[in-house]
Amino acid sequence: MEVQFIKVNPLTRVVLDEEVGQVARNLPLQLVVEAGGAGAKSVPLRDSLEAVVKRRDMLTTLSWSLAKDVSDLAQTKALARALDVDLTLHAPYYVDFFGSQEARERSLRQIQWASVLADGLGARLTVTHLGFYGGGDRADSVQELTEIARELSEWLKVFSKGTVRLAIEPSGHPDVFGSREEILELAHQVKGVVPVLNLPHIAARERIALDKEEVLAPLVEEFVKASGGDLYANFSGAEFYGPGEFRLTPIKRGHLKFDPIAELLAERDYDVTVISSSPLLEHDAMYMKLLYERALSRRWTKRHPPTPPTPAKAVATSKLAGKPGKSAPKKAAPPTKKSGRVRVRAGRR
Repeated sequence: MEVQFIKVNPLTRVVLDEEVGQVARNLPLQLVVEAGGAGAKSVPLRDSLEAVVKRRDMLTTLSWSLAKDVSDLAQTKALARALDVDLTLHAPYYVDFFGSQEARERSLRQIQWASVLADGLGARLTVTHLGFYGGGDRADSVQELTEIARELSEWLKVFSKGTVRLAIEPSGHPDVFGSREEILELAHQVKGVVPVLNLPHIAARERIALDKEEVLAPLVEEFVKASGGDLYANFSGAEFYGPGEFRLTPIKRGHLKFDPIAELLAERDYDVTVISSSPLLEHDAMYMKLLYERALSRRWTKRHPPTPPTPAKAVATSKLAGKPGKSAPKKAAPPTKKSGRVRVRAGRR
């Protein structure tokens, strides 16, 4: 399950008198994501969050519908593990690394705050995109965004002790970073970055239907190789307009069909997570599950065809002699041996 953390409501304030002497991240009814002295660098640090707060320290807290404090995150983490649910978390959608310096810092913090929550939830990925290109040469923008991704990935590795990784998804708009080539190259350049195979975004950006194996199979293989074999993908319907994506739609209403993708994944031994990004989240998730199970059933039937039934032995029958209406005389039963046994065996099909 991919948790949506799409709206950020931060509050930075001075520590209250009754909070002095308590561990920052354990404050009740406070979802603390940053802590430190007034002159401390504004970046989430595990040591600061696990330290005792002092007077004049600064705290940054968030308001979020899923959790009111860290103990709520721990409960959700325990529930997910009890139900065998693998969690990831999507960072806020609005990021801007080429606007003002304030917008750049805010975008960095939002992804880091999301990663703090992902760590508390026991999630394995923080999923995000990297926003618009800058106003200059596109190659310069790509290079700068690569360095930002490297900075975030290295910070996340230290903060989460390697349990949470940064996942970058492609974009369906040509003005936003995230073509197929850019995502794969970013994963190659930055250690720890996981490429997300967002199928509707790629289909909209490249104007491909994704309904033929010769088109779909190479695409999936590229992302499987770049992700180290554990593929993370998104799917929904999509409507195209102009050079990019107009909007995501329910699967039955969009230009894309999940059937050929289900067939491809069922025929290969991939380790794949497919997230529903449809407006009908749960409905289309179950619909994709149904299509995939049908494809698996066809694969099983193809590889394990049923054994043809053994033809029954012909039983000889004799016509009754004599006039109609008369029955044949009964034959005497053969003598039974005292030591005989009757054994019944179940026949194989």
